[in-house]
Amino acid sequence: MAALLSGFIALFTPKLLLLTFVGVAIGIIFGAIPGLSATMAICLFLPMTFGMNVNEAFVTMVALYIGGVSGGLISAILINIPGSAMSIATCYDGNPMATSGHAQRALGIGVVFSCLGTLFSVVIMIFAAPSLASVAVKLGPFEYFALTFFALVLVASVGSKDVFGGLASAFLGLAFCMVGMAPVDGAIRYDFGVTSLLQGIPLTSAAVGMFATTEILLNVVKPILPNELTQRKREKIKGFGFSIAELFGQTKNFLMSSVIGLFIGFLPGMGGSLANQVAYVAVQKSSKTPEKFGTGIMDGIVASETSNNASIGGAMIPLLALGIPGDGPTAMLLSAFTIHGLVSGPLLFKTSGNLVNLIFAAMLVSSVVMIVIEYFGIPVFSKIIEVPREMLYPIVLVICAVAAFANNRSMFDVWCLLAFGIFGFLMAKFNLPRTPFIMGFVLGNQIETNLRRALQLSRGSFGPFFTHPFSCVFLLLSFILIVNTIIRQVKAHKQIKTAV
Repeated sequence: MAALLSGFIALFTPKLLLLTFVGVAIGIIFGAIPGLSATMAICLFLPMTFGMNVNEAFVTMVALYIGGVSGGLISAILINIPGSAMSIATCYDGNPMATSGHAQRALGIGVVFSCLGTLFSVVIMIFAAPSLASVAVKLGPFEYFALTFFALVLVASVGSKDVFGGLASAFLGLAFCMVGMAPVDGAIRYDFGVTSLLQGIPLTSAAVGMFATTEILLNVVKPILPNELTQRKREKIKGFGFSIAELFGQTKNFLMSSVIGLFIGFLPGMGGSLANQVAYVAVQKSSKTPEKFGTGIMDGIVASETSNNASIGGAMIPLLALGIPGDGPTAMLLSAFTIHGLVSGPLLFKTSGNLVNLIFAAMLVSSVVMIVIEYFGIPVFSKIIEVPREMLYPIVLVICAVAAFANNRSMFDVWCLLAFGIFGFLMAKFNLPRTPFIMGFVLGNQIETNLRRALQLSRGSFGPFFTHPFSCVFLLLSFILIVNTIIRQVKAHKQIKTAV
């Protein structure tokens, strides 16, 4: 505790506190704009840290990280377009709550549990970083393949009304992920002679196109109803829009989502984009009223925003303790360590213990700053929903296009954005869920890489997948989940036929 106190003492200087406030505010803006993210915020501001000392640089990076992850809830709730893949599940209940006239309440729930999820994970990180990181080191390609496959099956089967449609959508996403250079041997696949496809389809363009552009297309074909032309009555809330009783009523969901986010976060290569989906489905499965999910209930927002922010502390564990980034933003932080002549890993705690304690303190303070900034911003943010859609959607589309172009400075990314928007529109018309597609696309590289590495280690044998305990458990869970979902769906179909 004395060491952590020294970190707070070092942080509480006018310049570092100013950098914390500015970093969190800019991170929130980057997180709220569809197509931008915490990763891009850190990437763009990384060169600016060259002229800073080590303390100033890492306080700024940490503030951008925490603000960027939380900011994604704003666009997810208000316009049903996630700021990044980390906030996809927030759309499911956040936007229905906002469109029913409770935008400020939805934002308040998201803001509070974003802060609590971050604080929970940072506290665990401070006291358990070395022991938790040692678990991740012991996991090999067999375990990582089983875990990612289970996560994909979980989202595709439980998160979709039609298990066959969900699985088809997920494996379609896997197929699109295989375009370009193979991750293990570098073989070129399905590029059709297009040079821009050698590096694969850009994730940012695919994800933003599938949600933002598709959402715009789905809405522009709908007629504008008379009640949309009238001024919506502004909601007046006290505090964050919910009571203390409601806060404590979410204790189970909060703890479950926090643990899921923390666990998935500290597994290298996973991150909040997977954590928010898995936590949402897990909370839905454990709920007494799972049918209410997707209609605008508090539980769904709590699950998504707690888990994706809890993944922050989880992702920092392997970065600091092992020198292995847990997700995109921590990969940028690893670059910052290199730029400033530091080596992250076990020796960092001995050689730069003061910096580690400063990072811990900066994460805790940034979480508090984040909730303060977003609390006072709730009335301002909520006005977005009052903007007529014929004015809002063109602006959003332009912002998405600019963000896609900025990702690689290529018009190819913009064309991909539009192409995936049209493709998502067609999927919606044929009742194919889009979320499993994006999850397949996001996890495809991890699944293929770990499968091929595992088969190389086993000389082509699938036996070790079932002799490694961790791998065997998750593969069996995947199989049981698919079979159980099919049985439930068949029974539900029979009941509908009997009723008719």
